[in-house]
Amino acid sequence: MRILLVEDDPLLGKGISAGLSQAGFAVDWATDGDDAETALSTTSYDTIVLDLGLPKTDGLTVLKHLRSSKNSIPVLILTARDSIEDRVTGLDAGGDDYMVKPFDLAELQARVRALLRRSRGTIDPTLHHGRVTLNPAAQIVCLDDNPVNLSEREFATLQELMTNTGRVLSKTQLEDKLYGWGKEIESNTIEVYIHHLRRKLYPELIRTIRGVGYVMPKIEP
Repeated sequence: MRILLVEDDPLLGKGISAGLSQAGFAVDWATDGDDAETALSTTSYDTIVLDLGLPKTDGLTVLKHLRSSKNSIPVLILTARDSIEDRVTGLDAGGDDYMVKPFDLAELQARVRALLRRSRGTIDPTLHHGRVTLNPAAQIVCLDDNPVNLSEREFATLQELMTNTGRVLSKTQLEDKLYGWGKEIESNTIEVYIHHLRRKLYPELIRTIRGVGYVMPKIEP
């Protein structure tokens, strides 16, 4: 899952980026509204954490531009503006959730996960696929109710495939969801993660569509 963080405070931005990364998200961090709009025009994100008091283009304008372009990506507004009027303005402009600084990082992580669930139209926080279950909050994967030890990137790869069950994801799409800006990616990285997942779980879980990508087949009821 890839998140765009838009925050101009360097210390706060660094802390939020680290906290979201620890929760398993790939994070791109923009420090002003212009950079945020450029990122949104070139990259597909799962959600946005957006400050309002930004240099250049302010956060409310970024949000209005996003919604006027018919982009429905979930947006969590994270700001020091705490009046009722500010909250109403932000939500009416297209925000999906609103948190006031200072805040608890664990709550921010939970709210981001809730936004992602709602955007997928699901209620259960745990992902299920046959013998495999994945809990995003606890960062736990089980096979037949037995915990399986996965690396951070293996977990993220599995989560992306389980979230998109039945949909073929290309190598590039998986890389885009797993890595933020400036991250070096080896040419066979995704293949290695898929190999490890098949070995640690079971081979038939993930199918290779030659020349296209990878898919976790839907399980017929």
